[in-house]
Amino acid sequence: MAKQKFVSLAELKKSMGGSNGVESTSAPGAVYSTELGKTCPVCGKAISECSCSSGDEILGDGKVRISRETKGRKGKGVTLIKGLPLTGKQLNDLCKKLKQRCGVGGVVKDAVIEIQGDQRDTVLAILLEQGFDAKKSGG
Repeated sequence: MAKQKFVSLAELKKSMGGSNGVESTSAPGAVYSTELGKTCPVCGKAISECSCSSGDEILGDGKVRISRETKGRKGKGVTLIKGLPLTGKQLNDLCKKLKQRCGVGGVVKDAVIEIQGDQRDTVLAILLEQGFDAKKSGG
């Protein structure tokens, strides 16, 4: 029986003439790590440390409008709150409060809060209580 010789991967590459003509597409030194969690695609820092998009800008125009819409939702109605003069974080906090008070789900999309169902009266009362000059719009 012949003895087998074990060869390391580095020796094998060297004996085959380098990388065998295959170029590496990954950046040199780029290593995947779970240390930071989600990272900003612009600066590469952790999302919590990113200062690229500070999120301190006011997203709404100050004219708070509450409407109901069913378009594109298979007949299911949602309450839309547009024009809130708040930052992104403040919109998320307000959305959470509205969802809890109404007992339904909801989301913030493109600076518009969507609350499931026809909650216009409840949302109007909550926003007036918060000091916003809100009014119903649409039908």
